[in-house]
Amino acid sequence: MTRIRVVFWTLLLALPALWLAAETAPRAQAYAQGRLAYANLTGILAMGVMAVSLLLALRSTAVEPRLGGLDKSYRLHKWLGVLALVAIIAHWLVISYPQWFVAVGAIAPRVANTPRPTTPEWLPFLSGLRGPARIVGDWCFWIGVGLIALALVKRVPYRWFLSTHRWLAIIFLLLVFHSVVLLRASYWSRLVGWVTAALMAAGIAAALYTFFRRVGRTRQAVGEVEGLTHYRDGSILGVEICLKDRWPGHTPGQFAFVDFEDGEGPHPFTISSSWKANGALTFLIKGLGDYTRALPSTLDAGTLVTVEGPYGGFTFSGRHQRQIWISGGIGIAPFISRMQELEKQADGRTVDFFHATVAGEGEEVQRLRALAERAHVTLHLWDPKARGRLTGPILREAVPEWRESDVWFCGPVGFGNDVRQDLFRAGLPASAFHQELFHLR
Repeated sequence: MTRIRVVFWTLLLALPALWLAAETAPRAQAYAQGRLAYANLTGILAMGVMAVSLLLALRSTAVEPRLGGLDKSYRLHKWLGVLALVAIIAHWLVISYPQWFVAVGAIAPRVANTPRPTTPEWLPFLSGLRGPARIVGDWCFWIGVGLIALALVKRVPYRWFLSTHRWLAIIFLLLVFHSVVLLRASYWSRLVGWVTAALMAAGIAAALYTFFRRVGRTRQAVGEVEGLTHYRDGSILGVEICLKDRWPGHTPGQFAFVDFEDGEGPHPFTISSSWKANGALTFLIKGLGDYTRALPSTLDAGTLVTVEGPYGGFTFSGRHQRQIWISGGIGIAPFISRMQELEKQADGRTVDFFHATVAGEGEEVQRLRALAERAHVTLHLWDPKARGRLTGPILREAVPEWRESDVWFCGPVGFGNDVRQDLFRAGLPASAFHQELFHLR
């Protein structure tokens, strides 16, 4: 999480700093000049963060590891979307309601009969496009705000989110036209203009790539559903897939986007099997929404699927020889994959695995115990109904060497946050705690 915070705050602070370096103090300017200055600031910030957000949506394997995995990359994508929404609304307010800024003293009040300041044109032919650029900006404001808000509302069905989200690429292209025509001409010869132009150029390429559905194409493989396992917990479905195309292999803990070709679109699921070089993949899918809850009754063996990946940085690396694994519910998937690999080839680490479950001592739990034993992993099953919630103090007492351990958590967000905060307060370095982020929206 630290890396994506650095990127977020760098963008949030650097773009206004570059604007300020190219701009005289707006407070001391006349009404029209001050209004224009703040309009340019909010516009530059909105375009910059939208461009970076579009680049993150490309699922680049060059960028992903630098941000700690695709789940972290998409979290940053979401934060930038929120920031873009705020900047767009602020831009609209500056243009539409400048008297608010006069009231708080941000810009000087308008002086009657004082001519508005003018700025030189960047290129002569652009002067006739200012009217159309303003109209485009007005329409893009309302449509863009609606699309971003729609993407942030988790109640919106996933398929609607996918089908509408890519239209933001077109909104961005239209806003580039709006920005190039209306951005203050003097900025283009300053660093703020160069940076803005570079971001917009990269954003244009990303927008076109996204709109024409090219994202992830080179990492896709066609497969077939070979088997389905309905687990005792009726909300969990095991899906066994045999890939027909080449697959680069995966590291335990990674995930893939799976499209069951039913019109829903690709969903991210953690791969719960180790790589065997025979094209076999297994996914454990929990019914968390309308679509995944319906899969046990709608998915059949023989169904053709498209798998894209692998992605993610939840790969069990670390500098310590001792590891603590913690999972809850379907969060067990990456740990099953890792234990299957350790069963074939041990890495010499000492591992304590805490799994919170209410499944009881059934056949599935017995298989889990047997797998942990073969992988030389110490398994601690925790029944929250009988024993209460698994907490940081309980973990620290069970593993006295926790300070010299790497902690890997995959499970409900609230559960993970509580454990992480307790361990941090007790002295665990932030770099030693690794948490998979379930939600990509």
